[in-house]
Amino acid sequence: MKKTVVVGVSGGIAAYKSCELVSRLKKLGYTVKVVMTKNATEFVAPLTFETLSNNAVAVDIFAEKPHYEVEHVSLAKEADVLVVAPATANVIAKFAQGVADDMLTTVYAAHKGVKVVCPAMNVNMYESDANRHNVELLRSRGVSIVEPTTGLLACGDVGKGRMAEPIDIAAYVDGILTPNPDLRDKTVLVTAGATVEDVDGVRFISNYSSGKMGFALAEAAMDRGAKVILVVGRVSVPYPKGCEIVEVKSTLDMFDAVMDNLPRADVVIKAAAPADYRVKNRSDTKIKSETLTLELVKNPDIAKAVGERKGDKKLVVFAAETNDLLANASDKLLKKNADLIVANDVTQEGAGFGTDTNIATLIYSDGRMESMPIMDKRELADAILDGVLTL
Repeated sequence: MKKTVVVGVSGGIAAYKSCELVSRLKKLGYTVKVVMTKNATEFVAPLTFETLSNNAVAVDIFAEKPHYEVEHVSLAKEADVLVVAPATANVIAKFAQGVADDMLTTVYAAHKGVKVVCPAMNVNMYESDANRHNVELLRSRGVSIVEPTTGLLACGDVGKGRMAEPIDIAAYVDGILTPNPDLRDKTVLVTAGATVEDVDGVRFISNYSSGKMGFALAEAAMDRGAKVILVVGRVSVPYPKGCEIVEVKSTLDMFDAVMDNLPRADVVIKAAAPADYRVKNRSDTKIKSETLTLELVKNPDIAKAVGERKGDKKLVVFAAETNDLLANASDKLLKKNADLIVANDVTQEGAGFGTDTNIATLIYSDGRMESMPIMDKRELADAILDGVLTL
């Protein structure tokens, strides 16, 4: 899922550097939220960070909120990484001693995840016994310390105390959150779930697709740095966070959504289970009769349409089969002009709709085949993305 970085800014002259840090983290694709101490606002106005992050800046713990929330707790929960840059001697001492008397220190105290502290201060303050003790205390608790550099300081002294450069801090945080960014700068369009074809005002035709496989693929792609467009039908699991969500109902809706977004995609993964047929004689009101005969008409083939228009885009399709798995899947791969097909026998235990696991064979357009053992759908999602990168 799309990750959130909370940047804490304390009251040092290096606060101006944090503007670049926020900008770099945003460009890497992260949601960025900023927490400032009141002293920090004397160096950089909150409006600057709001403009760079596209999010409100938290400063006053007692400020009125547009809706009820315990803000320091909600920010602490949202943060996948809390990075404090610059971290003054004062705020480092507060962190070390558990003092929580403003927005930044309360967010820090409430955050249970990864913490990155970037000291910035005069060389004599940095090398003082008290500060060294506090820094080592934080390090012993698992806090990551991005050491300051040596150079000319704002006060005129020369020595260790300059905050690390924003490009290096951003790279450090990025390495924590996206250790394998092999899909960065790529857009992946994923379809997930089942489509719904109305019979009348209260009844519809659908299938057992839960959306779990598509959602696993969306999350895996985001974790590898991709932007994800998720075209989603009827599902039984919560949406992954951080995607661009396009909700659809029928197969015709899904067809339109995929075609509209196709120009933006580098990779299309058709993990949804769209209905092959729709009801021709649909009624707007509830049908009341002893017998009911439905006339079905063929829906457009979304995967085939993508295959005809994909150009140099990569297309991954799925084949949920009950017999002749490899033969049927290979035939479908050819007909859809796909680059990779994920074939699974839905009659096998641990495979198919609604399960948390799957058993699949990856079949490539160049003839390669990879048989996968039973595995969690998120593991399979990463295996599929590994395969995409070989195309």
